Amino acid sequence: MTAQSPVLSIRLLTACGAVLAAVSVALSAYAAHAVDPAAQHRLYAAALFAFGHGIAVAVLASQLRRRLAVVAVAILLLGTLLFSGSLAAAAVFGTRTVLAPFGGTLMILAWLLYAADALRR
Repeated sequence: MTAQSPVLSIRLLTACGAVLAAVSVALSAYAAHAVDPAAQHRLYAAALFAFGHGIAVAVLASQLRRRLAVVAVAILLLGTLLFSGSLAAAAVFGTRTVLAPFGGTLMILAWLLYAADALRR
């Protein structure tokens, strides 16, 4: 990793990934016990993506060496928050899922950026 990438951002990304995974467990429990069947589907999908990508962010952040990888993991976190957050908000508050496609696109972009960085190693 370059000297321009502060260790604090790596620690923050790692912590955010872990918190995202923890929140996804709570979201899944909420889906199982507190919402109607129609909302359950969205909440389970939100929890699934949040958990998988939360774990990915936490693990990948601890291994980052270059700026492109740091940017990719940060975008992955943002995309997951937008995607899962949009689905969860729709299930809980009845809002529209307008941010979900943008979040999904960011997740795809992040994985492609991470792959590009891996090929540069």
